[in-house]
Amino acid sequence: MQLSLVQQRIVWGDKVKNLATFEAEAKAHYGKTDLLVLPEMFSTGFCADKIELAESVDGETISTVKRWAKEGDFAVVGSFMCADGRKLYNRAFFCQPNGCINYADKRHLFVGFEQRFFTQGNQLLDVTFRGVKFRLLVCFDLRFPVWSRNASGYDYDVLLYVANWPKDRIDAWDALLKARAIENQAYVCGVNVVGEDAYGFHHNGHSSLLDMYGRQIVTFSDDETATKTGKIDLAKLNRLREKFMFWQSNDKFQIKE
Repeated sequence: MQLSLVQQRIVWGDKVKNLATFEAEAKAHYGKTDLLVLPEMFSTGFCADKIELAESVDGETISTVKRWAKEGDFAVVGSFMCADGRKLYNRAFFCQPNGCINYADKRHLFVGFEQRFFTQGNQLLDVTFRGVKFRLLVCFDLRFPVWSRNASGYDYDVLLYVANWPKDRIDAWDALLKARAIENQAYVCGVNVVGEDAYGFHHNGHSSLLDMYGRQIVTFSDDETATKTGKIDLAKLNRLREKFMFWQSNDKFQIKE
């Protein structure tokens, strides 16, 4: 299976420009990949205090994503600023070419504006697509290994993180992506943004696709804007899991609200 990582600049709060930018990348990969991975809040940027930009699951962002998936014959994943009733969510989505779309809300809300305005999620987003099992999480979720845990050893094959992760904490991003791959015996794909945000933070990318040993398959140089594609090998993954069944020694736990 082919995974395409879209690392781009996001224009702060400008949905029209951002959708145009990512549409160009999507169209360039029509029929050429299986999964297109976009950053966190790709259509707006991480402007959690601009609640007027929030939209429903029937709004422009998701309608556009569904069209890309159908026309490109690939799945599209990312997150967007969602208004659901009177609450706001950082809502992750996994959209398949047939129009089937699954959602889950970011569980670990970042300190500051996100915790002030947004509501925490409590569901995992696990989807099987073209024979591959995926789990999709959002940005700050990366820091919390329990929420990412491959408890049965076969919960998922690929762990996806979509993010707006700043340069001053990028060493943690690099280290934690690798750790999640090794500890869960899974492929890990993390997609970040580049450029400045309205708070003065710089984002330098470091999107990456890693194998189950934590070795990089796809990498980006600092501040690079590009879409890069890598391949995952389920047979290779399953051989490792069958040879080293580390999951059988997992500590048991329950997640409580």
